[in-house]
Amino acid sequence: MSPMPLTFPDFDETELGRLRRCLESRWVTQGPLTREFEELVAKRHGLSHALATTSCTAALHLAVLALELGPGDEVVVPAFTWVTSAHCAEYVGARAVFADVDPTTHNLAPEAFEAAITPRTRAVVAVHLFGLAAEMDAILAIAQRRSLAVIEDAACAIGSSYQGRPVGGLGDVGCFSFHPRKIITTGEGGMVTTDREDLAERVRSLRNHGASPPGPAQGPPGKPYTMAAFDRLGFNLRMSDIQAAVGVAQMSKLDRLLTHRRACAALYGHHLSSLEEFDLPPQPEEAPGHTYQSYVIRLRTGNRAERNRIMEHLSDQGIETRPGTHAVHRLGYYVQKYQLKSEQFPNAVRSEDATITLPLFPGMREADQERVVTALRDSLTTRSG
Repeated sequence: MSPMPLTFPDFDETELGRLRRCLESRWVTQGPLTREFEELVAKRHGLSHALATTSCTAALHLAVLALELGPGDEVVVPAFTWVTSAHCAEYVGARAVFADVDPTTHNLAPEAFEAAITPRTRAVVAVHLFGLAAEMDAILAIAQRRSLAVIEDAACAIGSSYQGRPVGGLGDVGCFSFHPRKIITTGEGGMVTTDREDLAERVRSLRNHGASPPGPAQGPPGKPYTMAAFDRLGFNLRMSDIQAAVGVAQMSKLDRLLTHRRACAALYGHHLSSLEEFDLPPQPEEAPGHTYQSYVIRLRTGNRAERNRIMEHLSDQGIETRPGTHAVHRLGYYVQKYQLKSEQFPNAVRSEDATITLPLFPGMREADQERVVTALRDSLTTRSG
């Protein structure tokens, strides 16, 4: 039986045509296609500003820089997420302070967020994990009450919404990913989104070496000898027009891809509902804003060895799976720096130990999903035997 991948990008002549036009134009970086891609993302999420970057990691780094976080500051981060949700605070000399997640959604638990706040807290990273928006009303209320900035890590959440409102503009700044495992991709790439003009101006400068419009010392505007001013330390974190060409093509497919993923999620829910050993993601009718960037189930026993045995069984059947993501506080850097213990964040530990990401890819058929479900059932029978 042929191998079944976890996911893969949806590429066709649409991307090739855009790439061809980009290369023929000979304008391949920070040009018209980058602007078009930014405008499409901004419009889709109802935002004033979308600024393309080299990755979501870069977007998160730029977000904390634009918010002027630094040494002595603390940033609350969910303990179950990809590492750069926490790393972005550490990049600027701030401290990532972990808070546990909700055991059902895997997203930041608002009560744990509030309990993690100290006099040094200046921001929170609200992660919309696997395409499901965090509990933003509660998180925003706490942040407003405590005068904290809200960074939305929307790496998994292109097209996601919370109570009918697109993510990425609910807090102060949003960060998106276009990695190949995401619903749309530019190979690598990211985006910073915001409705705040001050943050947009800083990100625009910081991603481009710290450049800003020329002042009197650089010469009058429009002259061939006039150069940009550099009044802040910046980086080269710009997306190329080659990547943006792919992004523009991918955005034209977003609605179709989201519709298909939600249909697959509904079918998985139907087929898996009889397997009492697993907790499932919410069904599309229960969470209409969920985009199912990943379809992640959890073994109810929480037993890591049993979860691993099930994943090995699926691998033997040619079916690729992955754990959900990391309990970041268990990773070496954070354990060594802050002497963190696994038991401090039990829900994050359970989520790491017991989750399985199932295949969900463009063009997935019902027969493909039935093959996955059959393999899961067989893995449970094998255990019983």
